[in-house]
Amino acid sequence: MRMTALTFLLCLCGATQAAQMPVAALPGGMLVYKQVQSIRERKFADLVEQKTDFSCGAAALATVLRQAYWLDVDEDHIIKGMLVNADQDLVRTQGFSMLDMKRYIESIGMRARGYKIPPEKLDAVTIPVVVLMDVRGYKHFVVMQRADKDWVYVGDPVLGHKRYSRADFSAGWNGIVFAIVGPGYDRANALRDPPTPLTAKNKLDQFYPVRDAELMEFGFIQSDFF
Repeated sequence: MRMTALTFLLCLCGATQAAQMPVAALPGGMLVYKQVQSIRERKFADLVEQKTDFSCGAAALATVLRQAYWLDVDEDHIIKGMLVNADQDLVRTQGFSMLDMKRYIESIGMRARGYKIPPEKLDAVTIPVVVLMDVRGYKHFVVMQRADKDWVYVGDPVLGHKRYSRADFSAGWNGIVFAIVGPGYDRANALRDPPTPLTAKNKLDQFYPVRDAELMEFGFIQSDFF
């Protein structure tokens, strides 16, 4: 009966985005509750997920404005704002352009500009910026959160948090960063500290087998090994 009840509670946890998991950790079977996060919730933490085929630019802008400037905007709000001056037929077939994004940002009293920079200077970009990627032939706006000497960290409105090698990122990037500048920028915003990607490879990289010499220190002899 207790197992059935616990299973039911776990199912309820899986049905919600944020939940608490009951854990029998105290004497007498008393339950404590631990905050848990689904894999999907972890993937899109601090990101705005796009809802339509043509709204990656709007979702990327919403992510930067919400996290870096604490503006209360969402994807729908920005889509409506960009459509005021955009060619709606062109948007339906090709999506929004950087010019549409620039016009919207300027309409809310902020500055926006595209800068062409070489791949080796990516780590010099110290704010989250919007970039255009070619993903298997599909033009797609994402947020470049930060870069270091090995990796480029991206907030993708479709795929969530991603990490690319600098070579892979450069191969699909058009070489331009779209920067948004305005009052109220939060230097400690969450986009500059993305979560470690949840991949099996990352878990394997953290596994270090116990060496034979260490086993022998615990009393195991060579004949025990197989």
